[in-house]
Amino acid sequence: MVAVPAGRVTLSDRRTRRSWPVEVAPFRMSAFPVTRSWYAHVTGERPSGARGDLLPVEGVSWWDAVRFCNALSRQEGLTPAYRLRAGDEAAEWDASADGYRLPTEAEWEHACRAGTSGPRYGPLDEIAWYRGNSGGRIHPVGGRRPNAWGLYDMLGNVWDWCWDVYDAEVYGTYRVLRGGGWSDEHWSCRASVRRRSHPTFRIDDVGFRVARSAPAPPP
Repeated sequence: MVAVPAGRVTLSDRRTRRSWPVEVAPFRMSAFPVTRSWYAHVTGERPSGARGDLLPVEGVSWWDAVRFCNALSRQEGLTPAYRLRAGDEAAEWDASADGYRLPTEAEWEHACRAGTSGPRYGPLDEIAWYRGNSGGRIHPVGGRRPNAWGLYDMLGNVWDWCWDVYDAEVYGTYRVLRGGGWSDEHWSCRASVRRRSHPTFRIDDVGFRVARSAPAPPP
């Protein structure tokens, strides 16, 4: 887990031509996307197949990701961040919990940028697996250069599920995806790009990484 400092990020949406600033508190984020071996260790399941332990887990739904976060929290003796209703009807985030969770999209973009202001934190071929260099396949995590804060694969390889609802009025329960994947063109692998998917869908270029809220400072 990498410590991400507090900051401020301006989110934007091309479809609505809207932008909005968000203050981000300090938090911690996994240096890599969750791998197939890590997912199997926590859940006992291998949704992406038996081979390739260091490949990012993919083909996991948003619900799979939040259940993983709760299972990992319990495994490490932490308070689960999510209260889940039976049948995947609703999820509530307990912001006071010390367990693992999905990053918000503001946290994700702030962490991806790592203090930079351009579309990417480095030359795309050096930092990401995308259509132009992936050979049409997913790659092990950590194979490209990290950003300045030590986070790998923030762009390319697999999209990351985020906590946020994309646009409830138009798309209902669809959740935000960030980062671009191994089959995407270069314009999708940018820090500001937002994509959406239904929380029950499992897609072969969508994975996730985990976050934890920073502990409150002592009085």
